[in-house]
Amino acid sequence: MLLSIIIPLLNEDESLEELHGWIQKVMQQNGYSYEILFIDDGSTDNSWQVIERLAAANPSVRGIKFLKNFGKSQALHAGFKAAQGEVVITMDADLQDNPEEIPELLAMIREEGYDLVSGWKKKRYDSVLMKNLPSKLFNWAARKTSGVKLHDFNCGLKAFDHRVIKQIEVSGEMHRYIPVLAKNAGYGKIGEKVVQHQARKFGKTKFGADRFINGFLDLITIWFVSKFGKRPMHLFGALGVLMFVIGFGFALYLGIDKLFINKTGRLLTDRPQFFIALTAMLIGTQFFMTGFLGEMILRSKRDTERYTISERLNM
Repeated sequence: MLLSIIIPLLNEDESLEELHGWIQKVMQQNGYSYEILFIDDGSTDNSWQVIERLAAANPSVRGIKFLKNFGKSQALHAGFKAAQGEVVITMDADLQDNPEEIPELLAMIREEGYDLVSGWKKKRYDSVLMKNLPSKLFNWAARKTSGVKLHDFNCGLKAFDHRVIKQIEVSGEMHRYIPVLAKNAGYGKIGEKVVQHQARKFGKTKFGADRFINGFLDLITIWFVSKFGKRPMHLFGALGVLMFVIGFGFALYLGIDKLFINKTGRLLTDRPQFFIALTAMLIGTQFFMTGFLGEMILRSKRDTERYTISERLNM
């Protein structure tokens, strides 16, 4: 199979039939063998019923339904796991991504040898305060911390060589940082393509303040994981040793001072250096133990699913 098109969705029943027809038209015009994977992330409207109708009419349509809303990252994780195509396309279900971009994205993967191609919505039709400005801030921070020079990390329209999606693990809100995960996995040929952004036709955006905060927290996480994920002792152990040495230095100074210089001076517990020494050694020990536990957890890590599927179609 040439193409797997993965579409995570939440309460998008109004747009699914039009999106399916649009994709089908592009596939038929280009003669592609394909599958469309709709991942219903716990919709409470009629999205799953629409997917069932589409799957009954088109054997290339497959569906996965979550028991409840687990998030876009988990939906993509399930889609990546089920995808069978040589090239994988991800896109949103709200008709803001244009399926007619797919042939050029496919060519960049197959002919130009990119591991991943990310869309860039250079001209957007979203709210400036709610989406455009936060998106620019996210993208700036992601470029600075990751070294991946993309303008639009959060664009839902992306193309992947199938090897990439089988190697990366998407969790939390990290779907927006998939290019960084790919780079960390060793796939360094990452490209970008300016894509057409459509104004939202149905429903309303799912973006909120919680996603803004969670996105930044995940950016910190991915920075830490990329730097120290495979060697937590290198960070926490080094900090622990540094703090312990500082504390031990103060303790040694106090001991020498009390034993040989100011034998009749103040009690050690009356001197602020005593508490500095004690606190520094305790913090140092805790840092060191954190690094040690991190190493132990890393060695005993097991792959676990973070979502519950209630139904499947054509799987």
